[in-house]
Order: sequence, then C-alpha cells, then structure tokens
Amino acid sequence: MRVLIGWMCILGVVMTNESFSLNRSVIEKPFVVILMGPPGAGKGTHAKPLAAHLSIPHISTGDLFREHISIQTPLGRKAKTYIDQGKLVPDEVVLDMLFARISLPDCKHGYIFDGFPRTVSQAQALEKRIHNALVIVINLNVSDALLVERISGRLTCKKCGKSYHKKYDPPLLTGQCDVCKDVLYQRDDDKEEILKKRLEVYRSQTRPLIEYYGHQKDVLREIDATLTPGEVFHLVLHAVAVPAQV
Repeated sequence: MRVLIGWMCILGVVMTNESFSLNRSVIEKPFVVILMGPPGAGKGTHAKPLAAHLSIPHISTGDLFREHISIQTPLGRKAKTYIDQGKLVPDEVVLDMLFARISLPDCKHGYIFDGFPRTVSQAQALEKRIHNALVIVINLNVSDALLVERISGRLTCKKCGKSYHKKYDPPLLTGQCDVCKDVLYQRDDDKEEILKKRLEVYRSQTRPLIEYYGHQKDVLREIDATLTPGEVFHLVLHAVAVPAQV
C-alpha cells in the first residue's frame, strides 16, 4: 500500500475512497492515457468516468469522425467511406483530426485517447507530437466471441442518440426508444459481418502496438476486460496510478 501511495504522489494523483484526480501543482507534464483494445472492449465505457476522475478531456476518434461526418466536412466524408466498409481510416485523415483537437486549451494538462493510435505509424507520429508528456497505455483484453455478442447487439436512437443492447439493455418496446419514442437502428459498423472485418483489421494492424508499447519502460498495463464494468474500472484506476513493474 505504501508503494501505491508513493507512486500516486509521484504522478500527482490524489486518491480518497477510490476517487482521485490530477494534482496540477505536482505534475507539470501533460498526462496522456491511451485506452487500447478491440472494438467493444469497453474503451468508451471506461474513458468517460476516468476523464471525470482525472479532470482531463476524453477524446474519441469515433466521436470526432461522427462529428465531422455529421457536418459533412471534407475529412468527415473521407472517413465515412472507410468506416462504412469496416476499414481503418488513413493516417493523414486521423492525424489531422486528432492534432487539431489536442491543440485546444482544454488539453493543456492532458487527455484520454479512446481509439487512437491504431497503428504503429500513428503511435510514432503521436510520440513526436507529445514527446514531453507522461504517457500510460491501458490494453483491455476481450475474446472475439464476447466482442461479437457485445457489439452486434447494440442499438441507437436516431433522434436522441440513446444507446441500448438487445440482450443487456433492451428497450421497453422493440425498435423504439424509451425516452423520445423514435426509431432505434443498428450502426453499419456494428453489424456482425462488418464487425468481423473490423476485428480482422484490429488483429493484423493494431495488435502490433502492444509489442511497441511493451518495449517502453513502465508504459503498458494489461487488463482483463471480461470482468464486470465495476471491476474493470477499479483496475483501470489503479493502472493509471501504479507503474506496471511495481
């Protein structure tokens, strides 16, 4: 326990009853947390409460893509053609979106990346951009079978955006949002056939990042994301506070 407290102090972390946030007077470098894992591993689920605990913004490449797509920017139109096919968006498009976002004032003290980087080349480009930051990479491990069940059952309201799951969180009435009564739909990239392509792409192109970050001292943390959400988040909290080798 003394080791844990000591490292939390080094990282500028204040913790009380499992709740902690960054102490700006202790840590001067930007604090960057990278959440990795295949589609459906829970990156978005855990990124939001983690961002609240650490008082830094949660930056999701998926959210950035959807924002650019919804207002039909040139970058958004390019990204959509790849996303709809279950393919990775080219680096130049991703990097333009991400670097524009982290240049905003709210990212001064750090941020949480969800869904980026996805390739070693992206990681290298990021490293050049944030060479002075304190970086922690968390890899959420889940089997492909469980991922297919999790993602292929997701539904979203067309009007208000509320999310549901056919098995774990179904709407009161099939195909209808409980809140605004509008129609629920399944995103193209959540359909099973597209999802399997996404997993193939992940295994072939993104998985090498584990080896890349694994070679860097005290950067990578591995977490079993098949546990309950509460258990996984508890592990995530400790992962950002304790070096992997302690």
